[in-house]
Amino acid sequence: MSTHNVRLEVMQLLEKDINTFVDDYLIPVEKIWQPTDLLPDPQSESFYDDVKELREIAKDLPYDFWVVMVGDTITEEALPTYESWLMTVEGVNQVDEGGNGWSKWVRSWTGEENRHGDVLNKYLYLSGRINMREVEMTTQHLINDGFDIGTDRDPYKNFVYTSFQELATYISHNRVSQLAKKYGDNKLSKTCRLIAGDEMRHHMAYSEFINRIFQVDPSEMMLAFQYMMKQKIVMPAHFLRESGQKIGEAFEQFSDSAQRIGVYTAMDYVDILRKLIDKWQIDKINGLTAEAEKARDFLMKLPDRMARISERLVIPEESHIFKWVTPALVK
Repeated sequence: MSTHNVRLEVMQLLEKDINTFVDDYLIPVEKIWQPTDLLPDPQSESFYDDVKELREIAKDLPYDFWVVMVGDTITEEALPTYESWLMTVEGVNQVDEGGNGWSKWVRSWTGEENRHGDVLNKYLYLSGRINMREVEMTTQHLINDGFDIGTDRDPYKNFVYTSFQELATYISHNRVSQLAKKYGDNKLSKTCRLIAGDEMRHHMAYSEFINRIFQVDPSEMMLAFQYMMKQKIVMPAHFLRESGQKIGEAFEQFSDSAQRIGVYTAMDYVDILRKLIDKWQIDKINGLTAEAEKARDFLMKLPDRMARISERLVIPEESHIFKWVTPALVK
């Protein structure tokens, strides 16, 4: 049987449990927090006072913090790209009679993710520290430019990507939450902590999908994991650009800000890889082909190799001046 057919069979096998996955890893719409719960309420008498307080506290947040906040927001706002990508994955069918279980998962996951960009965007808008038109242009560019995360339509590679990526966004939002608290913005801290909680649930779901695949198709799953780590996991916003820039030009500058402020670093990348190797018990998987055994060896040695490279990385001390952030904030 071809690799393609086996993958389809495995996806159909997993799909039998899709309602359990939805129940275990996603939260019903009526129960989950909504952006309005975390922002000044425009129907309240205290709305103007609440906005004023938000703006006062926002004045103490430093430049690199704002750059990271904007980059995270834009990444979350580019969801149409991620949903349309996942809808094309082998085994996901959104057409026949309302689609199959996998399309239900993708839509429900998107519904949860969609709230993140919504709440962060409104916060940035109310803060008065951000050039929102520049942010909006960057978001539109990012959606227009699409992305290629190197997974093609292969579910195994896509689930490695989402397992990794959801953990990366958990770390990023969690660190922003800690920094916001340090600077005295408790409400923003709570918001980012809640977003991080969503990302962690999503990570647990996608990594469980991989666990199940390892049980039934271990060699192909191992090769897919190796493939993704060999070519490196690119961030969803790797095509990030400001107005007037070429595709991807702003991404490295945004990454430098994230490294400088300690929100997401090269060592975090290595730590995530270690966590995935442990979670999937890569060292204990049996019944591998000779090729998959080689892939396992490569994966087991990779974190230490990458850690040595990460230690030598030099991050520029000078901040790139982004059009997104009000010039007065650049110190």
